[in-house]
Amino acid sequence: MKRVTALGFDFILLAAALLLLAFGILFIYSSGVSVVGGRSSTGEFLKQLAWAGSGLLLLVGVILVNHARLRDLSVYLYGLMILLLLLTRFVGREVHGARSWLGIGEFGIQPSEFAKITTILMLAVYLTGIGKGIRELPRFLLGLAIVLLPVGLILLQPDMGTALVYFPIFLFMSFAAGARMRHLAYLLSAGLGMVVLAVLPHYSLWLLGREAGLLAALTGFGLARYILAALAVVTALSAWGYWGFKRRYFYWIFYAVSLVFACLTGAMLINRVLKPYQIMRFIVFLDPQVDPQGAGWNLLQSVTAVGSGGFAGKGFLKGTQSHYQFLPQQSTDFIFSILAEEWGFLGGLLVFALFLVILLRGIRIMYIARDDYGMYVAAGVVGMIFFHVVINIGMAMGIMPITGIPLFFLSYGGSSLWTALIGVGLLLDIYFRRYGH
Repeated sequence: MKRVTALGFDFILLAAALLLLAFGILFIYSSGVSVVGGRSSTGEFLKQLAWAGSGLLLLVGVILVNHARLRDLSVYLYGLMILLLLLTRFVGREVHGARSWLGIGEFGIQPSEFAKITTILMLAVYLTGIGKGIRELPRFLLGLAIVLLPVGLILLQPDMGTALVYFPIFLFMSFAAGARMRHLAYLLSAGLGMVVLAVLPHYSLWLLGREAGLLAALTGFGLARYILAALAVVTALSAWGYWGFKRRYFYWIFYAVSLVFACLTGAMLINRVLKPYQIMRFIVFLDPQVDPQGAGWNLLQSVTAVGSGGFAGKGFLKGTQSHYQFLPQQSTDFIFSILAEEWGFLGGLLVFALFLVILLRGIRIMYIARDDYGMYVAAGVVGMIFFHVVINIGMAMGIMPITGIPLFFLSYGGSSLWTALIGVGLLLDIYFRRYGH
């Protein structure tokens, strides 16, 4: 290991990121190849080259700035990004049903992508300041509020896929800071419960032609308001019982009932914020045949592309699903599907291995960081990259719902690529300065 990092620089991490970046440019080119013309019919790969070059400059800039100096700027960067998210809500450009872009003409940025980095920096400042205080529920909730502010603004766009990324960031960073497992389990259970309860009524409507039983309450305020009121009363009484009589069983009653209350409330809010096509993405994940020619088309074509690649693939530029344009959004959401079709299982395994290298190096950097701030920033970057990889590749393979989350380094798009390279830049900087350079 010392031989590879003799200059105090993590060349293994950088090499893995650069290889993924090169693969991304190759398959963005492939995604634009026409069956008729035989060469790329779009200029996306040229734009990606430009974004890659400028992104690498940002990576170098982050290393030169030093993450310790970024600590002093974290509050201001976080505040600036919140303002940009507010501005996006009112004057942003709508793309694929979400008002999430700011820009002039063809040039635009997606503030919600960069807000991931600024939220990581801000949360790292907070966690460093409170020490082991994250184990206390009020301080845990205050840290969660730092994440919920950009999440709420992003949901208003609405962009649920991007909003979801912020929760693993918080979970990874809070875990690194020593948060109680029951607090983390509560948050994870609440998030999953909200999504499940939000989708089930719509799924039953498609499957049965009607909303089944109590599921009907989740889409309206009729019966639901009485259920919520009852849950709120039980939650308040159990909380009073615990703090008044110090009985342990009151705590677990409060824990369970408040969790149900949070899931039901969140599900109702999700049903009012998200658009029907976004809810349908979850429904077709459960059963693509519900709407095979509509909402299920993307998922079915992606799974077909991945499966048709076999062990060694059809060969670069020889894929059929992409070149016959069967696969929508193939240069962004489903870039892995093209790679799997043309390079097969071996190509997919190579991509997995490179991402695993990045994640393992990130975890190691987290443990050898010279200060708590660097450790928390590294944990946030690892959580962000991990979630992007699992969700994007999972949805390409049909084992995760379609959320519109890009695959870092490979998917077409400047904002997500810059965010990924800035994240790698932070990891490289934390590693480089582990001895106080």
